[in-house]
Parts: sequence; structure tokens; C-alpha cells
Amino acid sequence: MDLLLDIALLALLLVTAVSIAWIKDLFAAAMLAGIYGLLSAGFFMTMGAVDVAFTEAAVGAGISPLLILLTLALCGRYQRADRDRARLAVALVVTVGALLITATVDMPSFGDANAPAQAHVAPHYIEDSQEEIGIPNIVTSVLASYRGFDTFGEVVVIFTAGLGVLSLLMGSAPAPQQAPGQSLVEQQSRDIVLRVVAKVLIAPIMLYALYVQFHGEYGPGGGFQAGVIFAVGFILYGLVFGLDAVRKVASHGLVQLLSAVGVLVFGCTGLLSLANGKNFLDYSALAGDAVTGQHIGIIAIELGVGITVAAVMIMISYLFTAQLRDRETELSAKGTQPTTGNTPKGQASVALSSLQTQEQGAG
Repeated sequence: MDLLLDIALLALLLVTAVSIAWIKDLFAAAMLAGIYGLLSAGFFMTMGAVDVAFTEAAVGAGISPLLILLTLALCGRYQRADRDRARLAVALVVTVGALLITATVDMPSFGDANAPAQAHVAPHYIEDSQEEIGIPNIVTSVLASYRGFDTFGEVVVIFTAGLGVLSLLMGSAPAPQQAPGQSLVEQQSRDIVLRVVAKVLIAPIMLYALYVQFHGEYGPGGGFQAGVIFAVGFILYGLVFGLDAVRKVASHGLVQLLSAVGVLVFGCTGLLSLANGKNFLDYSALAGDAVTGQHIGIIAIELGVGITVAAVMIMISYLFTAQLRDRETELSAKGTQPTTGNTPKGQASVALSSLQTQEQGAG
């Protein structure tokens, strides 16, 4: 039964991936990307990788399609045909795929009990993690303590990616213009059903994010998953009640500051270990008892991870939403109203609703 389930999930993953590469409707591709993330999460669950499945469900099936949709609202729904670029992409994929397949020749078989990872590394984590770290979730002990340097690097990469998006979108942002009435971004909040449902859901979303944040030592979860869930709550609030409303709760400047604060919390935890005569990110120096110090350090760095991940995701959504609103305001000031019906190909550049079809497409 498990084998049949694995085969079915892998077949669905393959079909979804081919569909994403083949289809030219980018809105449909974004929806398929969310389905791909959900299927991946299910496949990870069948393999017993609950933490990885949790992360994939939150990121791959949750916030990533949402950010892709915000991007499509700016660049258009359909992709222009470019045979030269398609040939280059196919050649690149084939080359990288051949290299990856070649690299697997020297790797041990999947699940091989005699593999170095199974014979040396994994037994130490399984047998000694409880005594050395003192928490039941071995995945958290590996990510936050044993592999703390790598996790710190991941947080820095997320922060750097946020800075990259900030520099690109802020540098290309048009000058704000004043126009009467509300933009399409703000008009979304007029739907009474969405407003009521959002008010009901946002509080449980935030509460669940707190649970995931501080329960990661005992079950699936941690800073990465909690940060994404926090961000989803704020993005949902912004989509329903408008950008200005969510900025009153968390201003753009505050979000930028918090994205750096999370990295500083992680780094300063390591510096405290150095100041107490231990190695960088050796949390045993944070308390008289080594296990207690590990607990304190893991809670601190997981909090830093959650803050940075949530702040960067919220900042990116702010930037895309502001770009869309400024575009709509600019069109309104010029006397051009975004249309909602069928738009001819020659007039597609004036249709800029949040999910409006742009027949001229994206480059």
C-alpha cells in the first residue's frame, strides 16, 4: 500500500512539474506550483519527514503561490513565446540534469544501512541528542544546535534576499501620485464575507504561529514555519483590509528593522557563547548547566529565525502591493481605468487589475 501511494504521489509530481513547464498561462502555473508544494508535503509525510513536510506545506503550498500572484499582477498573466530562450532553458535543464544523474552514481543507495551518514552521523544524533541537547525533537536539535552554523547562514540568505527585493522594487518604484477614490487594491476590502472571515481567522492563525514557534522543541515546527505562518496572517489582513490598514499595525520601517533584528538575535546568541569562553553558537555556555544552556540558546535562535522570516515575507508583500497600487494610481491619474472584461491584445497594457489578463504578457 505504501509503495502504491509513493508511486501515485511521484506520478502526480511529475505530471504537475511537466504542466508547469509546458503551460503559458502564468496564473495557472502559479496554481500548479501550489499543488506541487502540497503534493511534495504529502510525499515527505509518507517518508516520515514531518518537519520538512510542514515547511513545504507552509512555504511551497502557502506563501510562495501568493507572492507569485502578486508578481503576476505587475508583469502580466501570459508568457510571450521566445523559442531561443526556450531552447536555452531546455539545454540548461538537460545539462544540469545529466550532471546530477552522474553525481548520484557515486552515492550510496537510498536507505542503505551501511552508508556513512547512517553508520556515523545519524546514530550519534539518535543516541546522544537527548543527553546532549535535552529536547525530544531530534530535527530541531540538529538544525538549531548541531548544524547551527548552516542555519545561521540560511537566515542570512533570507535577509539578503529581502534586501535584494527591496533594492530592486524601491529603485524602480514610480513617484507616488494622488488620485481620487480608492485603488483596486483597497477596494478588495468591500467584500463583507472576506472581512468577516478574515477577522475570524487572523487571531487563530497568529495563535497557531506562536504554538509552532515555541513548540518546535517537542514536535514539528520552529522558527521557519512559524515565521511563514505569521506572515500569512499579516498578508491576509492586507489583502482584505488594504495596504494602509496593515501598515498601521506594522509599518514598513518596522518590518525592515525586524528583518535585521532576527539576524542580530541569532548572531548575538553565538557571540554570547564566545564571550563565555565557548565556541560560536555553543549554547552550553549560556547557563551553568549545559542542557539548560542548550534550551535557552535554541529558544533564542529560533525566535530570531521566526522574526527574520516573517519580516522578510511581509516586507516583500508590502513592496509588491505598493507597486501595484502605485501603478493603478498612475493609470487613474491619466484617466485610464483598469478594465475587468475582455481586453483586446493591443490595449492590454492599460488593464492592471490584480489578476487581470495581460495579453501582451510577461517578458
